[in-house]
Amino acid sequence: MGIGDNGATLGLLPERLSNAVTALVESLKINSIAEEVRRGRPMVIKRRNGTSEQITEMANLYFSWCGLPIRFWSKVDDWRRWEIESFNMLNGDRFCARSPRQRTVIEDKLPGESLWDHMNRGTLTRKMLSAAAREFHRAHQFWSDEFRGPWSHGDATATNVIYDPLTGRARLIDFEILHEKSLSAPARQADDLLVFLLDMVGLVPNRQWLPFALTFLHAYNTPKVLRELKKQLVLPGGLAWVWWEVRTNFAAPAKIKRRLTCLREAISQPGYRSVVASRTRKNRLPSITCQAIRPGIPTAKSRKRAINEMANAVTSGMPSSLPITR
Repeated sequence: MGIGDNGATLGLLPERLSNAVTALVESLKINSIAEEVRRGRPMVIKRRNGTSEQITEMANLYFSWCGLPIRFWSKVDDWRRWEIESFNMLNGDRFCARSPRQRTVIEDKLPGESLWDHMNRGTLTRKMLSAAAREFHRAHQFWSDEFRGPWSHGDATATNVIYDPLTGRARLIDFEILHEKSLSAPARQADDLLVFLLDMVGLVPNRQWLPFALTFLHAYNTPKVLRELKKQLVLPGGLAWVWWEVRTNFAAPAKIKRRLTCLREAISQPGYRSVVASRTRKNRLPSITCQAIRPGIPTAKSRKRAINEMANAVTSGMPSSLPITR
């Protein structure tokens, strides 16, 4: 479905319904989160709110209605189990999660900042993206009894990827959402990559979009998952688009379509990995538009004037007027 079709579909939706769905997906604050220091260790305390089950069940109804392949853990005990298992599975080498009481999970606070913060500040780098991709790849190798197959996150936004500059390591957090079990493992894992890329679509500057996205996918480097991802790099229609608006931070549909199409075409090229490498090695030429003008550096106007004078000179290399003396 193209942009025109998508826009027409949205136009047929009652305005109140569209606004209600938008409000729902924007206000899914099902946990209260606080930070404390206990025995010298910074901790994150997550408590499920009293109305969380009703909110998550409404959200799951919306996801099912729109054909979105995810759902919230609505039952508190199920969420606690999955949150603790996933956190300890991925981060248990140095950090720990536990549940001392009902409706509560306590986790070690991971060092570093989220890639979402870096995107918003404009400090995101290829090194961070490569670290994130390697962590997704590592996480996707774990076996999950829940899926009876490889694990997937379900809510792989940039806010849930924490990067530690001291170790160069990225780690994953927040396991509120689960993929539908009917999906194949490559499709689930491709959705993780898509969700992360959708954050980038809305925030990364245009000149960085394709190099950054290709760097991320090159570092992930799992062909069968990338083949599934190509199928998903298409804008949805109907109410599913409302969720995509939230995922892309309400970026313009034309911008999203253009960027996703560009990425899909790029990863379809057999030599796209060499393109990533060449972009990394390529030195940028100096630009007069990004340098401060100071004595000794000609402006664009003065360069054009000098070229015109040389072209109109009596003989080659002889200016048409004498130099000005003081």
